[in-house]
Amino acid sequence: MSAKVLARVRTWIASSGLPAGARLPPERDLCTNLGVSRTELRKAFLVLESNGNLTREVGRGTFLTRKPEQRKSDNSERTISDLAERTGPLEAMMARLALEPELARMAALHASPRQLRRIRELASKMRNSVSWHTYEELDSEFHDIIAQASGNSLLHELHKILNGVRIVVVWRRLDTPEAAPDPDYHSFDEHDAVVEALEKRSGSEASKAMQKHLQSTLSTMTVNN
Repeated sequence: MSAKVLARVRTWIASSGLPAGARLPPERDLCTNLGVSRTELRKAFLVLESNGNLTREVGRGTFLTRKPEQRKSDNSERTISDLAERTGPLEAMMARLALEPELARMAALHASPRQLRRIRELASKMRNSVSWHTYEELDSEFHDIIAQASGNSLLHELHKILNGVRIVVVWRRLDTPEAAPDPDYHSFDEHDAVVEALEKRSGSEASKAMQKHLQSTLSTMTVNN
């Protein structure tokens, strides 16, 4: 995804007149109006979502959370876009391994009951994903809520940047099937293990479960390459 495509999408949102909470037009309509491909549009959406400007609800559509603040969002989105152009999939995964186990450990101590319920719900929904794209969206929210539940706003912001980069780099540059993941996809049980450790309020177990999950994903990527 180029910075020009991201800027084009941001400009459209800023000038659309849509209020916070409004649903964006269907992707096919936006692609036609903006002159971009669906892949490019989804990449831009994912960056904006990681920055808190959009929320995507499976089966309902994409909604405007808040309009981008010109200076802050430009810098953050430019950072994600720039890093995505200079980062490989393995590099992104190694960064996740350095950060996310610690976030899981902290989340076990600080997560609210509502956050734990949502994390459990997302793990369940991923098993019933109707497409790989749906799985990606649910997986992204799963990891973001764990980061948010860590109780450390600075680490959560760092994770948003990392998550934005890894979505573009890992999911959008690797070949993924259109169909949903197989029922025995390794991440399902690994997500459940993370959830169970969080619900037990065991920081050490949550950290180990997250590390095992990311190591497994890294191994799968390495084998496939």
